[in-house]
Amino acid sequence: MKRILFTSLILSILLASCAPALSGNWLTPSVPWWREAVFYEIFVRSFYDSDCDGIGDFNGITQKLDYIESLGVDAIWLMPIHPSPSYHGYDVINYYAVNSEYGSMDDFKTLLAEAHKRDIKIIIDLVINHTSTQHPWFQDANRSPDSAYRDWYVWSQTNPGNLWHTGNNGYYYGYFWGGMPDLNYNNPAVSAQMYKISQYWLGEIGVDGFRIDAAKHLIEADGKIENTPQTAEWFRGYYTSLKSDFPNAYTVGEIYGAGGLLAKQYEDQMDHIFNFELASGMVNSTAGGVNSGINSAYTFTLKEKPDGDYATFLTNHDQNRVMTVLGGNEQKAKLAATLLFTAPGTPFIYYGEEIGMQGQKPDEDIRLPMQWDATVNAGFACRQEQTWRAPHENYKQVNVARQTDDPDSLLNHYRALAGVRQAHPALQTGETTILETGNRAVFAMLRTLGDETILVIVNLGSAEVTDYELSGKSALWDGLYTATPLLGAEQAASLEIAGSAFSNYKPVETLMPQQSIILNITR
Repeated sequence: MKRILFTSLILSILLASCAPALSGNWLTPSVPWWREAVFYEIFVRSFYDSDCDGIGDFNGITQKLDYIESLGVDAIWLMPIHPSPSYHGYDVINYYAVNSEYGSMDDFKTLLAEAHKRDIKIIIDLVINHTSTQHPWFQDANRSPDSAYRDWYVWSQTNPGNLWHTGNNGYYYGYFWGGMPDLNYNNPAVSAQMYKISQYWLGEIGVDGFRIDAAKHLIEADGKIENTPQTAEWFRGYYTSLKSDFPNAYTVGEIYGAGGLLAKQYEDQMDHIFNFELASGMVNSTAGGVNSGINSAYTFTLKEKPDGDYATFLTNHDQNRVMTVLGGNEQKAKLAATLLFTAPGTPFIYYGEEIGMQGQKPDEDIRLPMQWDATVNAGFACRQEQTWRAPHENYKQVNVARQTDDPDSLLNHYRALAGVRQAHPALQTGETTILETGNRAVFAMLRTLGDETILVIVNLGSAEVTDYELSGKSALWDGLYTATPLLGAEQAASLEIAGSAFSNYKPVETLMPQQSIILNITR
């Protein structure tokens, strides 16, 4: 008994000594910065033109950092910034330089420094699966079978068929197209060079990490062209090496189509991969007005990756914009945003998504200039200049200036969601429990971390809903709890927990069409 009392006394003293540094969730361990971040994906060419040449640039982004900060964004992902013969930049010709159309390396360093002053981190696209055919490595390799760079690419003396392309001396492999020859990662020299490139950008330039393009296609083997054991082995070594020198560097991989299962498989090879399965579930349920898509996506995701340690998004630069998928419906766009910001994982916003920019393939039309205002060129570039691509025709109605001071705008909904997420750690790294709702138009879940519990309810449908009831298990102690609205409602009914569960709970009597509510559940 004395030992128990003594142990309790020591514990009390330790807790008291730590009290100034402890928050309400004092048992929660510290997490990497990217688990708490909100990312913003930018296509530099289309964001803001500072020098009147019709092309966005680094200085343009620097000038718009206050806007980015106002979104509640903690980190920026820049699509490819290296020299390239293509408008998109995914075929690199020099990994150690920046695209001169975007500015100089000094301009990029200024952007980096100004972002860091605002505690905004920057990651860049790292395109390591392939280069451009105009890269000096390939130019030399294609010149002669005896080239020192010949084995940096994948060659065949005969034509194996699809995905192989005619070179000067044989056929080379290029998964995406003939202008993008795949690098050969069975050659240690290629791996060593890619390590060197990564070290350069993290160590000398000072970026905060990489988005790794086309990661699942890195090494083909035994007739398999994606997610091979050899690819996993390579990334495992790369990740270990990177983290040994730069433990705070973030890597997020594009594994197209991935869900919880692949997120689990890649967890020792990258910090995150994008959860395409969850993205599809959120967008499809919002578009269709029923919870089946998102419930199914969560079933698979939570089974394999319940910790939420992955990246989330709605749509990106390779997909039709979410507002187009949702038929231009602003209320649906707000619902999709609510689902994104309250979901487990690290959310990524695609530039312009926050104001409802539209666009559908071809790819150039889902990467159009940012719509800043209703002036000529959407405020993206000087009035007299022709831009690299004309803005969307709706820019006079859909733009930042028009939505900035409107409290009910999509833009301010995004800002409000980011604020709620930042203020409540349970929405960042908390456990996720999907609830029964009794109505296929209603989606609901709990996010719980330590002593904080957040309840999210979304009416996906276009009609009022009164016949719904929430039920499910809870980590809360038995008793009566107050439900305080954080977003979307003025008041809510109390919640009673009995036997670590609840049922027949209606926080509000009527859910309005396409209404989303976020509640803080407290004792």
